[in-house]
Amino acid sequence: MIVCTAGHIDHGKTALVRALTGIDADRLAEEKARGITIDLGFAYQDQADGRVLGFVDVPGHERFVHNMLAGVSGLDFALLVVACDDGVMPQTIEHLHILDLLGLSRGLVALTKADLADQARLAEVEAQVRALLAATALADAPIVAVSARTGQGVDTVATHLALASAGTVREQGGLFRLAVDRSFTLAGAGVVVTGTAFSGRVAVGDRLWLSPMGREVRVRSLHAQNRKADQGFAGQRLALNLAAAQLGKDDIARGEWVLDAGLHHPVDRFDAHFRLLNSEPRALAHWTPVHLHLAAAHVPARIALLDGDSLAPGRDGLVQLVLDRPIGALAGDRFILRDQSARRTIGGGRVLDLFPPARGRRTPMRLDILAAAQSCRPEQVLAQQLDRAPGWVDLDRLRLQWNAPELAVPDMIAAGRFAFRPATWQALRAGLVEVLGAYHQDHADQPGLQAPRLKSAVDPKMAADLFGCVVAAAIADGVLDQDGPWLRLPGHQARLSPADERVWDEARPLLGGDHRFRPPRVRDLAEDLDVPEAEMRGVMKRVARMGRVVLVAQDHYFLRETMAEMAAIAADCAQQAKDGWLIAARFRDRLDNGRKVAILILEYFDRVGLTIRKGDLRKVRADRLTLFGPGDGRESSPVGRTDFKSGNGRSPAVGGFDSHSLPPS
Repeated sequence: MIVCTAGHIDHGKTALVRALTGIDADRLAEEKARGITIDLGFAYQDQADGRVLGFVDVPGHERFVHNMLAGVSGLDFALLVVACDDGVMPQTIEHLHILDLLGLSRGLVALTKADLADQARLAEVEAQVRALLAATALADAPIVAVSARTGQGVDTVATHLALASAGTVREQGGLFRLAVDRSFTLAGAGVVVTGTAFSGRVAVGDRLWLSPMGREVRVRSLHAQNRKADQGFAGQRLALNLAAAQLGKDDIARGEWVLDAGLHHPVDRFDAHFRLLNSEPRALAHWTPVHLHLAAAHVPARIALLDGDSLAPGRDGLVQLVLDRPIGALAGDRFILRDQSARRTIGGGRVLDLFPPARGRRTPMRLDILAAAQSCRPEQVLAQQLDRAPGWVDLDRLRLQWNAPELAVPDMIAAGRFAFRPATWQALRAGLVEVLGAYHQDHADQPGLQAPRLKSAVDPKMAADLFGCVVAAAIADGVLDQDGPWLRLPGHQARLSPADERVWDEARPLLGGDHRFRPPRVRDLAEDLDVPEAEMRGVMKRVARMGRVVLVAQDHYFLRETMAEMAAIAADCAQQAKDGWLIAARFRDRLDNGRKVAILILEYFDRVGLTIRKGDLRKVRADRLTLFGPGDGRESSPVGRTDFKSGNGRSPAVGGFDSHSLPPS
């Protein structure tokens, strides 16, 4: 268990910690010289059951509240100190507000300097404190009169702490993260950071990330609750000896996180639930400048009100905090806001969403999502968001922001990074099937729809990555088939109209045989078949969409099997070369075609990734050889075989696909 002190300056917080532990938590020379706590101090006490109590001693001066705030997040127990001679003072009130806003509900009040007060004064101060606690989560906290000088009540406080420690159970789930409140170097060891572990566990040798810095480090060694250990857990004070190239203590500032790589997601804005203190003199206006304190981080920010133009003192509401620089945060994290001058605590709240929109942040749908997030349980948040429109959730985002890697709920379907209710999932699939079915019926000659057009027909507003997950799952489950870029229903085969089929039956032989490497142009086909050129172009475009031919250049089509054969020839030419490089001349000779044609075909191969060009040379990618199907030389012509050489490879073929018939450059 980790205990934090709280209270006004000179009320005896450090003295009480010393009386309980025997350790002086003031570590700075200036603190010892001035007799006041300036920065965080730390002490530890062994318990009879083997547990170790950790103490974070905080400064009480109003000028050092920012240091106090760096030490009180993520702790288990509050030790509020009120001196009997002074009674309740300004920082007593402010510190108590901070503890309450951070959700600390376990604590004890120590009435210090009890040896300087009579019974009447003790009763008066106790009444003041009890009235102050009444409206907070510490309303039922025990109050103990103590004196660090005489030892009065110290054992009673120690007993309360021991009982509280025995009843402290911290969840160890989630990925590891630690809020850095101190960084220093040790001779022979290097950089050491200390802080409170908020979640998960860490072990020597683990690789973690500094966030928001974004730098990987390795845990060389560690101490947990001031003891050398192999592992550390959530709820412990840890000291991590970090290793990384050229890493110094000045590279790691207070407010940095050391965390699992899966949690590295710096944010410069987040949506939150916020409560304005009742003690504020006026309502909070939209876009008020504030100082944000979250864990050990401190950053200027602006507060955007989401459900009104102002927030009255004592009221709570939904807000968006827009930060001057990115910090690390997760949903559920508590934070404190201070005024623009950083002299007064004005309220606090809890992070709800790390992925808020900059625009449309006040829409009813957004406010519904944030209302669901206030349940504070990720399972409830997931279930409620699934039951709201649009019926799906970005599961990866939700798991990240709640640090719940295995987050799931009953009656949920997960696909990729998204989660759906079964009814929503089935409706999306039915939409895919309905749209494709109608398209196949109206466009029987088409192989299907490409993903962007299918998405537009199913739901134009659906995010592309979400649609991709739905389609990928539908393909995996056999609901859809994919052929290259085309999506279709299983069993669908594109077919030409009877008229188109008749034209194609006559055109196909002209594209194959001995002339397959230099097929006629579209206008030549139209002339040979006595078909209007426009009609011939339409037929060839439809045949190309069906995958039977490939358009290599304007008006020039090759049979798909010819493309596969030419790909195999290119690979064979490269393989026969001593250096493994393909040259255009060798490829030209094998095709018995002109150089310009060979170059144009090779440039097409470059575009589709079959070849990689370097100057006049090319490498053939073996992993792309099946791009056009098997190149098994299904044509009977000897053209293209390794033993074929006609001797007229540079001669143009009249009306064929050669240099004279290329489109204008």
